[in-house]
Order: sequence, then structure tokens, then C-alpha cells
Amino acid sequence: MNTEEQNATVHISLKDVVLEGFLDIPSDPKGLVLFSHGSGSGRLSPRNNYVSNILQQKGIATLLFDLLTESEDKIYKNRFDIEKLTHRLIETTQWAQQHQKIKGLPLGYFGASTGAASALRAAAFFGTAIKAVVSRGGRPDLAMDELSEVKASTLFIVGSRDTDVISMNQRAYEKLKCRKKLEIIPGAGHLFEEPGKLRAVAEISATWFLRWLEKNPENYV
Repeated sequence: MNTEEQNATVHISLKDVVLEGFLDIPSDPKGLVLFSHGSGSGRLSPRNNYVSNILQQKGIATLLFDLLTESEDKIYKNRFDIEKLTHRLIETTQWAQQHQKIKGLPLGYFGASTGAASALRAAAFFGTAIKAVVSRGGRPDLAMDELSEVKASTLFIVGSRDTDVISMNQRAYEKLKCRKKLEIIPGAGHLFEEPGKLRAVAEISATWFLRWLEKNPENYV
């Protein structure tokens, strides 16, 4: 796929809502990563935008979008409605699969906090159509029933100081039957706000996506 670099605000028309997002396509993209944000976060998330920028520099297209409309986000319980958020991510993935500029690209998910649960549930829904998933400080334990169905190569990233979330990730990790890795970042807390820690997350994530956003990832061991 040969394109020039493109950056655009997109309006994603789904069955019942229109969601706003940022679609960034580097030249000759190696794949597309959709971001599933955590509770109360969206396309403006500074941490996810930071990771997105690093992925773009590595040649990966990114789509950051709001899983909830502005009015929906004002209802607190919607932020933790994993089923609703998963459905929105599935529909947005289907939108991306038909979008003229990005259709045919290998697909991955980057999920943060509770967004990791919707990313994993959606990955289970799509099977081999999703090549890779990265969870940053995620709550994969909120997708326990679906984890055994995930086919995508899955990376859990957790800060060493985020002890409760480490335990949640370890329990979820055991349920996965796909290619998987649990990466613990020394000295990092839940939000990876310490100097250099978010950069480490971005670099590790980019390496994971570049490895598995391949048409034939079975060639790797």
C-alpha cells in the first residue's frame, strides 16, 4: 500500500452514533492500530497520543477515537460499560476495514486501563483478523470469559509499582492461549508518569506491533 503521509479528523458513522477520531497514516503504513481508551479518556488522551506518535514514526497508522459521545461520557456508568465499549470498538473496526485509505492493512489494538478489556473482547470477536494487542496498565481481568478465544499476539505492559494491576494481569495472562508476553517496567506506576517510562511503553509496543502486524506472523518464533 503506497500512500503519502496523511493526518485527518474523521467522523465514524456507526448504527446509532457518530464518533470523532484522529486518523494518522504514515507513508507506506505497515499496519493500523486502533486505540481503546480507559475510563473517562478519549482521542485527546495525552498518553495515548504520545504512544500513537511513536507508532507513526515507526511506520504504523493509528486511529484514536472517542468510544463515547460527549453526552454519553457525562453518564459515569457508561465509562465502565465494557460491553458497550466493546461493541463500539467492533463497529469502528468494521468501519476501518471498509475505509478506502486504510482497508486491507493488518490490524492491531492498543488498550489502556479498562480499555484493554474492550480491546481483548473485540480481538476475541474478530479472531485472526486482529494480529496484535497491547495492554498498557490494563484491566484484562474484565475480559476473563473471552481471553481463551483471543488469537492475536498479546502483550501486557504493567509498571512494577502498580502491584494490584500486576496481580490482575497475571491472572488474566494464564487464561490466554495465544502468543503472549507480560512486560513489567521497573520503577513505573499505573500511569507511567515517571521520566522515560512512557517512552519505554511506546518503544516496546512499537516493537511488538512491527513484529506481529505481518501477513504471515507464523514465520516468527
